[in-house]
Amino acid sequence: MVATEEIERIEKARGRKRGAQRPFPAGSFNEAKELADAILLFGSGQPVRRLSLFDHIEKAPESGASRQWITNASKYGLIKGSYAADFLELTPEGAKAVDEEISKREQTKARVKLAIEDIPPFQKLFERFSGNKLPAKAALIDAAKEIAIPERYVEEAVDTFIVNLRDLGLLKTLSGAERIVTLDHLLDSIPIKSTPESRDASSIAHSRGSLVTLEHADFDKTCFYITPIGDEGSESRRHSDLFLGSIVEPALESFQLKVVRADAIDKPGVITRQIIDYLLRARLVIADLSFHNPNVFYELAIRHAARLPVVQVVRSADRIPFDLNQVRTIKIDTTDIYSLVPKIDTFRSEIANQVRRALEDPDSVDNPISTYYPNLKVDLEDQKR
Repeated sequence: MVATEEIERIEKARGRKRGAQRPFPAGSFNEAKELADAILLFGSGQPVRRLSLFDHIEKAPESGASRQWITNASKYGLIKGSYAADFLELTPEGAKAVDEEISKREQTKARVKLAIEDIPPFQKLFERFSGNKLPAKAALIDAAKEIAIPERYVEEAVDTFIVNLRDLGLLKTLSGAERIVTLDHLLDSIPIKSTPESRDASSIAHSRGSLVTLEHADFDKTCFYITPIGDEGSESRRHSDLFLGSIVEPALESFQLKVVRADAIDKPGVITRQIIDYLLRARLVIADLSFHNPNVFYELAIRHAARLPVVQVVRSADRIPFDLNQVRTIKIDTTDIYSLVPKIDTFRSEIANQVRRALEDPDSVDNPISTYYPNLKVDLEDQKR
């Protein structure tokens, strides 16, 4: 019995000494890819002698950093061969990942496969969060713990995962917030051929891929965001992206409402049937009166006529038109970053408070039309059918 207990004690001690194994490479994909790039350049894709390669790139082949570099490239599936092997060579997928002669789309697929899909912890995190805003690091750490990453490696795993997403193009700033995009979304943004025509086609494909069609809309769980959108890169677009991603969406998280902006359902700048459907059927509308955009006021009037819940926001620098200045409007100070950032949580809370009141008592909607014509209400029965 004593001998058995002693054996168990020794085995436990050995386990503690060895420690839990890191279930992912000890470095980013791009760092490991640099070794694959060197193999391609030095040997034209053929197997290369390890010592000769490291002599060529002027690195010590037996150093700890060099050994780890080889190990990481191998764990990512970029190369065959260990730090003790005589020869190193590219794997078929590794060759695709570094070969600039193949199409950009195929190269991207290979890189995502090696850096995310073939690394189990990263694949599970990607499956869970793709298509959504990048969550807080604490939330990613909790998710990593749930998929059984050893405690000592959890934070490193999350950091490496985020860096890989960024380097691959899977982490994009969209609508004012960093979002983890799907592989299809990433591929849609890559032209099949580098010509103006193909870039236009790619842009159209991307746009269509992101549309929220009426067939898939769940209006009872939707907040339609009326806002001046403007052209890509314009002040109004950057304003709209900032308000949407940093203020409006966070304010509505607890209400479980999906925020939809016009450019997610149709061509921005044109008031279409789809936009009118959202105005008349969405559970909530948030209207941003900044920039005095005529489309915004037109769409707001439609919502007012329907006497459905609306929450109004505006930049503090913009004057609220006389017709609307008696309707409560949340003023957001965007004078400069020093004015906005310290109050951003307060602005979110103001919006959430107004949303709560509007949803709890939708019949109490008050606007110029309901004030002067209390019996006027758009008949939505045909819309609901």
